[in-house]
Amino acid sequence: KELVMSQYAPFIKPYIEYNQNGWGPCEVPELEVPYQPFCKSDRLGKISDWMVPVQDKKYTSKYASTFGSNNSQYAYFHEDDDATFHLVDGNNLRDLKPYQRNRYRPNQRNNMRGHGRNARGNALTGGGGSGLGGAGLSAGSKYGKGRDMRRGHMGRRFMRNAPVRLRESSVVVRADWVSVEEIDFPRLLKLSLPHIREGVDVATCGSLEYYDKQCDRINVKKERPLQKIDRIINVPGTIDDPIIRRLSKTMGNVFATDDIIATIMCCTRSVYSWDIVIEKLGTKIFLDKRDNAQFDLLTVNETSLEPPQDDDGFINSPQSLSLEATLINHNFSQQVLKLGDQEPKHKFDEPNPFEAPGVELASVAYRYKQWQLGDDVVVIVRCKHNGVMKTPSGELQFLSIKALNEWDSKVANSVEWRQKLDSQRGAVLASELRNNACKLAKWTVEAVLAGSDQLKLGYVSRVNRKDHLRHVILGMQQFKPQEFATQINLNMDNAWGVLRCLIDIVMKQPDGKFLIMKDPNKPMIRLYEIPENAFDSDGNDGEDTSDD
Repeated sequence: KELVMSQYAPFIKPYIEYNQNGWGPCEVPELEVPYQPFCKSDRLGKISDWMVPVQDKKYTSKYASTFGSNNSQYAYFHEDDDATFHLVDGNNLRDLKPYQRNRYRPNQRNNMRGHGRNARGNALTGGGGSGLGGAGLSAGSKYGKGRDMRRGHMGRRFMRNAPVRLRESSVVVRADWVSVEEIDFPRLLKLSLPHIREGVDVATCGSLEYYDKQCDRINVKKERPLQKIDRIINVPGTIDDPIIRRLSKTMGNVFATDDIIATIMCCTRSVYSWDIVIEKLGTKIFLDKRDNAQFDLLTVNETSLEPPQDDDGFINSPQSLSLEATLINHNFSQQVLKLGDQEPKHKFDEPNPFEAPGVELASVAYRYKQWQLGDDVVVIVRCKHNGVMKTPSGELQFLSIKALNEWDSKVANSVEWRQKLDSQRGAVLASELRNNACKLAKWTVEAVLAGSDQLKLGYVSRVNRKDHLRHVILGMQQFKPQEFATQINLNMDNAWGVLRCLIDIVMKQPDGKFLIMKDPNKPMIRLYEIPENAFDSDGNDGEDTSDD
């Protein structure tokens, strides 16, 4: 038994120190171990970086400790060991910094290409000395211009990497608002609601003046000054419309105006922030805009790669340009009509519901149309026409009249209208479709909803790029709304799908007040549940609304 036990290692009991005064060891051994306090937010230094020279002092405090730089136990001290190395043939590289030693090679390559081109140009021309001189000059200017253009494109390419300026939201989100839903644009782009039939008229109001066909002859050489028309264009909200109040008692369960519906349908093209107020009462939904909001102002270069800068008080700031574009549209839509009391007018069944004594209203007619979206969802929208014209066969055609405005082609990075509008109108329109895709899409949707036969687009420019008060009309162009929608890649099935998606989300919510807002910096829309008095400056402001 003793022999068997001896085969195993002996077990020795460890000595355990017992600290009667606390916890931990009784005695701390004296070890030369440096200690440096640290913070979790401190950056860890790199082991080695051969690309950055040692003398670079640009980021001296990048890896500094939060507790100060006095602790140098772990500091790295560079010893100059370059004396032990010998370069066989350095030539001119000794005086260059490490990151400049290969910079001469692309220049040499470009110079060799330039000499080759000049040589080929001289060989092709041949002949006398004057011919050679002319050929050399033209070739030099040609390729020099190409290099300048390439540099411009390179500059714009690097400008895309510039820091993005954060935009402000159209309304301040308050702490008592409850977030209901967040929908990003990729999800909205996948929606589709096909086979929506043409809307049915349930009421028509107002009167229209006839379009002046002489305006179609306006061009750059025969420009026409834009006049200031002393007429008022009322743009009341949904709840303030007496016709919608009357119709809501007998038909429909979703009510809105054409600009609100167009904003929702084209939300995936929008960049700036906007908001729409929703009132849900039982099975009825009212889509409306906030009082004193900038919802009715037109945007300018919203979808441009270089949108206008936010410089308050400057004539080319987004706020000033929006106000300028809105006033241009109001004046232009009236100037191209045959004005005057003696001129004939086309009157609809009912008078303008927004008439007031002593106030001259603009030529606008309203159509209240009804659409069936399925599952007992009936949408009633107030649409509008701006004018009417007769065809050679005597048929009436209703018009939607809009105006595009040029403010500064150099700043806006677009083509010069006075040079290209008559000869290359397609290039001008393509530039506007790139810079104002959302605005043109909303105009097209409004024309399609109203059933307009023609969409008249005017081109209005400043007399002087530094004067935002005087403008001239440079041309006119007309489209059929359905064909123009196809041309700008506007899918109405997707537009109806986006509207139906938002209606279904609101229908599932309890009665109350909601707000749809486009995120100012992300491609998404947000739905909030807000208090009833969220936008009431006074406690008595909402009495009429609640009673109605």
